[in-house]
Amino acid sequence: MSFTYERDERCNRPGAVCQDPRFVGGDGITFYFHGRKDRDFCLVTDANLHINAHFIGKHNTRRDFTWVQSLGILFDNHKLFVGAKKTAVWDDACDRLELSLDGEPITLSLEEGGKWKSITRPCVTITRTRMSNAVRLEVERKVEITAAVVPIMEEDSKVHKYNVTNDDCLAHLDLGFKFYELSEKVDGVLGQTYRHKYRSRAKMGVAVPVLGGDREFSSSGLFSTDCRASQFTGNLGDKK
Repeated sequence: MSFTYERDERCNRPGAVCQDPRFVGGDGITFYFHGRKDRDFCLVTDANLHINAHFIGKHNTRRDFTWVQSLGILFDNHKLFVGAKKTAVWDDACDRLELSLDGEPITLSLEEGGKWKSITRPCVTITRTRMSNAVRLEVERKVEITAAVVPIMEEDSKVHKYNVTNDDCLAHLDLGFKFYELSEKVDGVLGQTYRHKYRSRAKMGVAVPVLGGDREFSSSGLFSTDCRASQFTGNLGDKK
């Protein structure tokens, strides 16, 4: 297994969603949200931006070990997808990113700096930040996302007892979010932490602060907006 990616300070900045999944909220507080494997959860929901995440993982008697495998991003009447392809043996030179806009696959040249721009409005721009497995996505005036596909390494699996098998290295996404405009009604696992009056519900003073809310943030599908916390109205949300 060849793997050169190293997590850096980006996973410690506000808006980060990395590892299993470890969140850094807009308020700077770090917490975990485990959700459940093979389920979809709302990370951010506002009037004209809604971001769901699909969780993969391994079942454990205490809780599921989970990671973010893909994102479904809704804005106006558009659907943007970014995901990590299921991978048995990891090779960092092999690109395992999957991208699409409104169901149409997006192809990026395999070179650092390779860029793709949509003809839709608001404009979507995607740029490779490495030759493979890492991109920066921007939805004009709404959000910028850094995404890197990473595997679970054998040594991590042994230390944390993830029980990763030879047929699936649990390739997943390390993510960073930067939002350009959010309302005070923004919600979601991550989104709620950007409200000015938000107070964290995660239990502080423990080694691993965990946020609950599986039912509140659960969605019926990656592009569904039916979580209990949903604020999404599409392009109606931009009308005054």
